[in-house]
Amino acid sequence: MSNYLKEFKAFALRGNVLDLAIAVIIGAAFNAIVQSFVHDMVMPIIAAIFGAPDFSAITVTINQTPIMVGLFIQAVVNFLIVAFVIFSVVHLLTKLKKKEAEKPAAPILPTKEEELLTEIRDLLKTN
Repeated sequence: MSNYLKEFKAFALRGNVLDLAIAVIIGAAFNAIVQSFVHDMVMPIIAAIFGAPDFSAITVTINQTPIMVGLFIQAVVNFLIVAFVIFSVVHLLTKLKKKEAEKPAAPILPTKEEELLTEIRDLLKTN
């Protein structure tokens, strides 16, 4: 049992697992920001354009069953905003990595031994 716990500890403390945990926490916080932005800012504007004071109340009733069209549209807007932000971040990171890859490598300077051997070679050529 202790070997199992050691393996779990090694797994849990690996860099990828910690990075993933941090990403999930930041993603949840970002999701709350996007939901607030969509619900409190974007959807009232859309509701004002379409004349509905509460956009989430827009429904279609089929056989006395309400279909929440407004909530679905709100979820689509949430998704589009999150997708756009993720695309923008990935695009920026790709651009930065490409710039780093395009930078020429620093020229390799010869070692002192190589410099001495070059001087000896040049002296032998002149003599």
